[in-house]
Amino acid sequence: MSRPQPSPSFLQLARAFWRIGLLSFGGPAGQIALMHRELVEDRGWVSEDDYLHALNFCHFLPGPEAQQLATWIGWRLHGWRGGLAAGLLFVIPGAVIILALSMLYAVAANLDWFEALFLGVKAAVLAIVLQALVRIAGRALNTRFKQVLAIAAFAALFLFDLPFPVVILGAGILGLAIARVRPHWLAVSATPSRIATGPRPWRATLQSIVIWALIWAAPMGLVLATLGPEHVLWDIGTFFSQLAVVTFGGAYAVLAYMAQEAVQGFGWLKPGEMADGLGLAETTPGPLIMVTQFVGYLAAYRAPEPFTPLVAGLLGAGLTTWVTFAPCFLWIFAFAPWIDRLGNAVRIKGGLAVITAAVVGVIANLAVWFAIHVIFAAVGEARFGPVRLYVPDWATLDWRAALLTALACALVFVAKWSVVRVLAINAVGGLILSAL
Repeated sequence: MSRPQPSPSFLQLARAFWRIGLLSFGGPAGQIALMHRELVEDRGWVSEDDYLHALNFCHFLPGPEAQQLATWIGWRLHGWRGGLAAGLLFVIPGAVIILALSMLYAVAANLDWFEALFLGVKAAVLAIVLQALVRIAGRALNTRFKQVLAIAAFAALFLFDLPFPVVILGAGILGLAIARVRPHWLAVSATPSRIATGPRPWRATLQSIVIWALIWAAPMGLVLATLGPEHVLWDIGTFFSQLAVVTFGGAYAVLAYMAQEAVQGFGWLKPGEMADGLGLAETTPGPLIMVTQFVGYLAAYRAPEPFTPLVAGLLGAGLTTWVTFAPCFLWIFAFAPWIDRLGNAVRIKGGLAVITAAVVGVIANLAVWFAIHVIFAAVGEARFGPVRLYVPDWATLDWRAALLTALACALVFVAKWSVVRVLAINAVGGLILSAL
């Protein structure tokens, strides 16, 4: 693989990714398209072939693929310095903005006008999640076996209440096995290997794993030594570190699991607040997984001892962002040297294909979970042996939320409006309906 010309200076690279970080709205699809236009079409720093090959590689990894692609491009052009600069500049603008919005949310969430505003935002988010479900299903479920897997994943989460990591890791193991004996069930095949010369980069990979594992764990060691394992910051760090390892399929895939744990498991958020956080993340640049910062801020803000709420919130947000994105640098710096050797990795492709199919079921679970909690103010549970069912209280149906959800779906699926426009219209609609 030859490096494209002209090759940018480090300063040019930093300026380009600062611009991309400020403009990276629209979720991973929009962010990937933006980087393609800026770096492949306009500047010619990366070839089309290299860009697509790296994008396919990033799909194998847990975490936000657009941010990992940015890190890989920086690594390709300027080594670890370039990867670090590109990856950080891709997320810093969005991180700063979502932090400011989280601070505002924490102090204004109980105000009537703020609740009315976010009534519309929740409804818009539900429509956006449904749109993501349709798009991913159309792309990922191209065989009957994958369709069955998606249904099974939905049932495992929604009906049998299995943990999200178990479903995702189980899907990956199943995919590795199926790809070996029935690869046509997954529509995967080998592609011609790209030329990779020289010794295998074991040493560089091991060094990167050790260094970045220590960087990833450093703040957790500090929390453990100073505050202990019973403090909310320890819970935040361990939970989001776990999430970083199993976040295949983007933010939508883990939102329901994150919301259920944050609401029912830890008691950090109230029902419906996860939809508020996603609405904030949808309106800011950077990866949608930045919604984790919103959760981390509120979790620490609401259990601040021995700090003030503001200081605790800032620490919670910072720790969440650290343990969410430090693994992304670990994956890229450790495994990017192997990218040219993965052309014939049929079993790895099979594992990813099954995980992607399972993610469709995961997002369907998220859509139903959001719909129930947005439209109904009170939702209970009923158990029938191993089966868990959500039972909404029909007396608490919110007609305003139902009407705004219908409006958002019409704007998304029929009018095909952008995410930002739909969020804005629905927010105004929430204010108007709540005033009636």
